[in-house]
Amino acid sequence: MPQTACPAAGTMFTPTGFSPHLAICSDADTEEEEGPRESPGPGAWPSDGPPITSASLDTLIQHLVPTTDYYPEKAYVFTFLLSARLFISPPELLARLCETCIKQQHLDQSPLDTAKVRKFGPKILQLLTEWTETFPTDFREEKMVGLFKDIIHRIAPCDEAYWKTLNQVLQTLNQKLAAITQGEESIVRVNTSSVSSISDKLVAFKAKPPPIQKDMLSICHDPYTLAQQLTHVELEHLSNIGPEEFVQAFVQKDPLDSSQPCFSDQKKTTNLEAYVRWFNRLCYLVATEICMPAKKKQRAQVIEFFIDVARECFNIGNFNSLMAIISGMNMSPVSRLKKTWGKAKTAKFFILEHQMDPTGNFYNYRTALRGAAHRSQTANSNREKIVIPFFSLLIKDIYFLNEGCANRLPNGHVHFAKFVELARQVGEFMTWKQIECPFETDRSILHYLHTAPIFSEDGLYLASYESESPENQVEKDRWKALRSNILGKTKELKEHHGS
Repeated sequence: MPQTACPAAGTMFTPTGFSPHLAICSDADTEEEEGPRESPGPGAWPSDGPPITSASLDTLIQHLVPTTDYYPEKAYVFTFLLSARLFISPPELLARLCETCIKQQHLDQSPLDTAKVRKFGPKILQLLTEWTETFPTDFREEKMVGLFKDIIHRIAPCDEAYWKTLNQVLQTLNQKLAAITQGEESIVRVNTSSVSSISDKLVAFKAKPPPIQKDMLSICHDPYTLAQQLTHVELEHLSNIGPEEFVQAFVQKDPLDSSQPCFSDQKKTTNLEAYVRWFNRLCYLVATEICMPAKKKQRAQVIEFFIDVARECFNIGNFNSLMAIISGMNMSPVSRLKKTWGKAKTAKFFILEHQMDPTGNFYNYRTALRGAAHRSQTANSNREKIVIPFFSLLIKDIYFLNEGCANRLPNGHVHFAKFVELARQVGEFMTWKQIECPFETDRSILHYLHTAPIFSEDGLYLASYESESPENQVEKDRWKALRSNILGKTKELKEHHGS
């Protein structure tokens, strides 16, 4: 299992670029300072100072507050907005931010200091705009939008352009939220319409012509084309995952167990879970396609086809589909087909397996991922910018980052260095997920990927035993039990339809 050491703060990626410094003093020098004020404020902390280690939540919030002559670094804004929800809900954080701004800028007094507000106004607008762009789902709550409108309402008398900017930001926000909702609903429809497991009765008739279901090679015979369509599916899933979903891994023993609440759980990990389900589906689809053909030669052809698809995924930078294909081909019902594998040309497969070898905490894969990331940074075309990481490993990295480091230190301070590392990992992901897929869509292939029936685990074993007979008594007993069970279900199904 991959494990991540407790981080020391360093450089970090954010969705808007690379920030070489993220500095803040700890509370050791500021514990006696109380209450919001204009200066010296967070802006007095040197940007070239030591990297952040820890601070109280109040100090971290104060560092987020813009003033007339200070604005927090983008890296800090992303890191704090990402991690703060572990300690305070987004509406409460925004309420405290607005309250501090009102007191510091005297926005509750009349008349306002116009010159001062005109220096402060663009900065608070910029901060709230960044918030809506990076964490739009926070603003699904009406309270969030209400607080946004209220703070702008207070500064608008000094410059009516603030109202125009507010309306533009809210319009963009609503469009983004509508797109997110549409994407989520699309995933739900796909999950509902997809046949999660093919009726295992098909296995009993798999040797009888004509074919009772289509197969992948009848839909797509070109490995590169299929790799492109798999990339479409991957990027569509990635586009729906917000950075706040990763925070769930910090409050759950199982990163995909949504039973434990946190302040970001309005959305929980719905899109993240859907992405993991897609990975599992692709694994089983590959295994089904290999086990379905009645003839050994056909099964060998399918194996060679998916080896070529996996290679094309590697070349594209689609490591998630690559790992799903390799995992599907390594499932026991597939790997036991020794005669079939003996017919297939597998040299390329073993090379790909080596690239995804878990040895050394997936050292080979991580090296390839760094290469793809470097290519993406220097690329001139979207085709070269694609980086789709092996997602389950990314989640486990984040999970073990949490397991290895406490969120708070013994003195109660927030262990911010931990969240700088979290932001680095999530920030890279956010950069990669924004790439638009450069390949044309093939609706017939996409439809097949989403809806083609797949075998359950029992169905795969039965199909495997039907293809190549059991080799020992354990396999023979299992084969017998599976046939009895599935044929019994088939009989019940026929009687049901007959009545």
